Amino acid sequence: MYVCGVTAYDFSHLGHARAAVSFDVLYRYLKHLGYEVTYVRNFTDVDDKIIRRANETGEDPISLSDRYCKEYNIDMSDLQCLSPTHEPRVSDHMEQIKDMITQIINKDFGYVVDGDVFFAVDKFPNYGKLSGQKLENNRAGERVAVDSRKRNPSDFALWKAATPGEPSWDSPWGPGRPGWHIECSAMSAHYLSFKFDIHGGGLDLIFPHHENEIAQSCAACEESDVSYWMHNGHVTNNNEKMSKSLGNFFTIRQITERYHPLALRYFLINAHYRSPLNYSVVQLEGASDAIFYIYQSLKDCQDALLQLQEEIPNDGKPARTTPDAKECISKLCNEFQVKMSDDLSTSLILTGAFLEALKLVNNLLTMLKKKQQKQQRLLVIESLKEIGKEVTKVLDVLGLQPPCSYNEVLLQLKEKALTRAGLVEDDVIRLINKRAEVRRNKDFLKSDQMRAHLQAKGIALMDVGTETIWRPCVPVQQESEVVPSEGQKVPPKPETA
Repeated sequence: MYVCGVTAYDFSHLGHARAAVSFDVLYRYLKHLGYEVTYVRNFTDVDDKIIRRANETGEDPISLSDRYCKEYNIDMSDLQCLSPTHEPRVSDHMEQIKDMITQIINKDFGYVVDGDVFFAVDKFPNYGKLSGQKLENNRAGERVAVDSRKRNPSDFALWKAATPGEPSWDSPWGPGRPGWHIECSAMSAHYLSFKFDIHGGGLDLIFPHHENEIAQSCAACEESDVSYWMHNGHVTNNNEKMSKSLGNFFTIRQITERYHPLALRYFLINAHYRSPLNYSVVQLEGASDAIFYIYQSLKDCQDALLQLQEEIPNDGKPARTTPDAKECISKLCNEFQVKMSDDLSTSLILTGAFLEALKLVNNLLTMLKKKQQKQQRLLVIESLKEIGKEVTKVLDVLGLQPPCSYNEVLLQLKEKALTRAGLVEDDVIRLINKRAEVRRNKDFLKSDQMRAHLQAKGIALMDVGTETIWRPCVPVQQESEVVPSEGQKVPPKPETA
């Protein structure tokens, strides 16, 4: 699979995160199914935007782009996106690009004008077969320059003649640099051959970028073929596409300063990858709350099994579970396979059988606190163990299994909640102690007001016996405002774990 990566000249935004996470889920699922996957995701490090930014900052364009490629990979690591097999950069593949342009010219699909090389779209009768777009739509504004030297206004650049102050490379047509579209044709052919299985990217790349890729690749090699084209939907801000050019974007870093990266990942996959996804603080709060519930449930399960380790049989026999647990595991496994195989319907997986499994985990933990016969208790323990395994498998394929212990990730989530609330934990402890004093004085109205004050900031107080503990929650004033994006599922408010 080949996925179009970022043009690296700034920190990456939420739209880039969505594309990366969408295809990371596909990568993980294909590997889960037993496929050997060669995953190529490129970096564009030679481009007009990079050159403009480098001129503004006084940096070398390749050095500037290298810096942002590294920053992008830091963001991807935070979002738990697996590293692709190959991450080629344009600047490292000039020979492959020039060779492909030469093939295109030799087959009369390209022509040279004053050191520039253009692709002659009139020569390619199937132009538009992916998008259904007409030639006249390939106009200026989508990296297609108006140029009277072109045979057809829709012809696009394969090679651009050198301009003073811009990086350039020697070529048979004179010094210059590649056009935008040729890089992906050349690099995908180099790493995957002209025939490969999946090509992915954002919805906005269908036309003209992917359409031009098809034209170039087929011109260079008649047998060129991609079996499946996949495109993720836009992230919108107030229903307008989020992009750097519009200035309405949030960087991944800006969001992960306030929300855990795994909460952001949950938010991104809690809608079908092809659906538009509207940026929403409400949805991010809900995603953060949902994963706290997931990890708290699994931590409680893990802690209980650790304490009961001596009671767990190690005789090599298949685990025996309660009828409810057996049905739950079967339903979870079946639903996961069916929904993931149905065009990666991740939003449907995060509800339904998955939430039922977590609910059963908490019910079984409650049962363990009650007196039971030994055989029944053993069934409950084995059930917890087996359900925990299946839930973890689902999280792993979705990229939501934390890299650290559940306890650590819960502490991280609490820290982010405190950041959003503008508090430190000492502030919360002081309020808990003050509230305890108010309750001892039987001023329950004031006690409730103090609880509500914190809840409005996303901090929930829970009285457990004589102790009061806290956990993050969705700020109460936002609960009534949750409106899901098209294709997006809002999980039910989880039970307090």
